Amino acid sequence: MIPSAKTIQIYLPKGNPRGLRLAEMTTRTVRLIEIPRIHIDDFFAMPDANQVGLYFLIGETENTDKPLLYIGQTGDLKRRLSQHDDKDFWTRAFVMLSTNNTMTQTHALYMEHKAITTATQVGRYEIKNGNTGNKPHTPDPLRADCEELFYTLNVLLSTLGQPVFESLSIKEENTDKSKLTKDTVASFAQDIEISTVDTQPMLFYCAINGADAKGYYDDDGFVILAGSKFRKKATPSLSAWGKKTRTNMIQEKHLVDYSEQSYQLRENYLCKTPSGAAQIVLGRPSNGWIEWTNLEGKTLSEIYR
Repeated sequence: MIPSAKTIQIYLPKGNPRGLRLAEMTTRTVRLIEIPRIHIDDFFAMPDANQVGLYFLIGETENTDKPLLYIGQTGDLKRRLSQHDDKDFWTRAFVMLSTNNTMTQTHALYMEHKAITTATQVGRYEIKNGNTGNKPHTPDPLRADCEELFYTLNVLLSTLGQPVFESLSIKEENTDKSKLTKDTVASFAQDIEISTVDTQPMLFYCAINGADAKGYYDDDGFVILAGSKFRKKATPSLSAWGKKTRTNMIQEKHLVDYSEQSYQLRENYLCKTPSGAAQIVLGRPSNGWIEWTNLEGKTLSEIYR
């Protein structure tokens, strides 16, 4: 789907841009409320707190580069969120409800199941749920309503800095970079420009002995694509962050043995910076703006700076 222009209103009920934030798309009936944990009582004092809703508890941990995420639904947001005091990881909650109070428990159950399933497949967050929720029997008209609500939820979450459902995957051409001539590179680049109309990101490559990776740069950082090869041998000068990240990726089976020289990446992996992505691929200090090059040999810096 090609993105279209949208108007989104963000209201600060306490005037604090880091406090409660209420986001709405002007043509829809969905409201998303961002609630810092320390301001949860301000939300409990609002009439919205007693509604049916879907909620997202988000936090960070030193044990993984991914944010932690718990997704739930309830017929009474205030009561349910009060029961989550035992969950120490979360620092912010995001609550979805309807502005006209028409969302039912069935809506919430359907969207909870869809939200957990989609977030798990996307893989941007470490999901803390023990299951995928209970998908209710949903007649076609109600399912259509839920899909409409879910689309708006996705936009509002991303607007408030939480791309929970935005896929890291892209459609790729079956192209072997090593076999491309200058003519086929030019032809391929032209075809991509015509066919995608800027809906697909440009691919960049990083390869040395033992490493052969590809990925793309977007609003959130640099995504290394599944199947990329990481150099096993790391230099002593690799940063502490790079060493820790590679170790965690191996322990969590994101990286698996491929050959004596290489690991293989099992799923798309998002790094906050191109240089961080190059570091963990090459196993040494790296300037990602220079290391990553496209099919025409242009560096990331030449394209985006």
